[in-house]
Amino acid sequence: MKALVLLEDKVLKYSEVAMPEPKQGEVLVKVHACGICGSDIDRGFGGKAYHYPLVMGHEFSGVVEKSFPGGKYKPGDPVAGFPLIPCKQCAACQTGDFAQCSDYDYYGSRRDGGFAEYVAIPEENLFRVPDHVNLSHAAMTEPAAVALHGVRRAEISVGSSAVVYGCGPIGNMTAQWLRIAGCDPVIVVDVDRAKLDLAESMGFVALNSAECDPVERIASITGGEGAKIVVEAVGLPVTFLNALRSAGRGGQVVFMGNIRGTFEVGDKDFSQILRKELRIYGTWNSKVVPRPDDDWSVVLEMMDRKLIVAPLISHTPSLDEGERIFNDIAGKKLACNKVLFKP
Repeated sequence: MKALVLLEDKVLKYSEVAMPEPKQGEVLVKVHACGICGSDIDRGFGGKAYHYPLVMGHEFSGVVEKSFPGGKYKPGDPVAGFPLIPCKQCAACQTGDFAQCSDYDYYGSRRDGGFAEYVAIPEENLFRVPDHVNLSHAAMTEPAAVALHGVRRAEISVGSSAVVYGCGPIGNMTAQWLRIAGCDPVIVVDVDRAKLDLAESMGFVALNSAECDPVERIASITGGEGAKIVVEAVGLPVTFLNALRSAGRGGQVVFMGNIRGTFEVGDKDFSQILRKELRIYGTWNSKVVPRPDDDWSVVLEMMDRKLIVAPLISHTPSLDEGERIFNDIAGKKLACNKVLFKP
């Protein structure tokens, strides 16, 4: 089969690789679409790969090619794949907190992933894609579940004001989940005009932090109170700090972005954390149990209904264009939102 292979840092090649052979309990899936995550850019162009060669890609949907006797899926079934393989032995796994597993494997980083024609994956990692969901859109189940998991960390009351720093795919979907949960208004902050325009067209209050002080504008919009819920989905020290500053009395702050740089909190800002009695949450990945209340099942039920992902997909190149696409993104030559490869 063909795959987009990371041979070494900054070197990608579309080439022939061995077809994966399903082990016991695994299903062979023909990949329909696989998205580029920001972590793939760091992994491919920042020397952060666990090993070389590597087939990246952990956001994928596809169609079952081959199952096994007694399996719950049959050839032709549309599926989305949860990329984390837990050890099932550690304390976290015993409570179903697989994302907290102490010895997990992971498609697209620790093992070969979805930038390929086929993937062999444990049956229990698969979710059937409902009839109402476009199979290409289903490739966004993983980032949509990450966004939902972060929102679920907070305690939300209907009518709570909310802010999301970051207007990329996860930031936009986070804003959508906050609105679905009953938040109003939902404010998004970014510097990318195109992404802000898209968010505004979807009914969100959009603030360009290159043109205003977002903390002051958020205070104004909320009547001087500050926001009840603030989610940081960028990963920069300045947005981490602004997220804290944007929260009102008794507010909740969810740190979702992977930090780049050093995040420092001075005495004045730290004092405000104490005086405003803020609640600060960390979040990572998503939950796949107990079904059907897990993050992935909820995403697939809501996708293409209340959760709208189609406008977030900016490019759908074929996999043989992968080397050029990655170089253009890393070199900031391609303005994009979510890029979905179509093997």
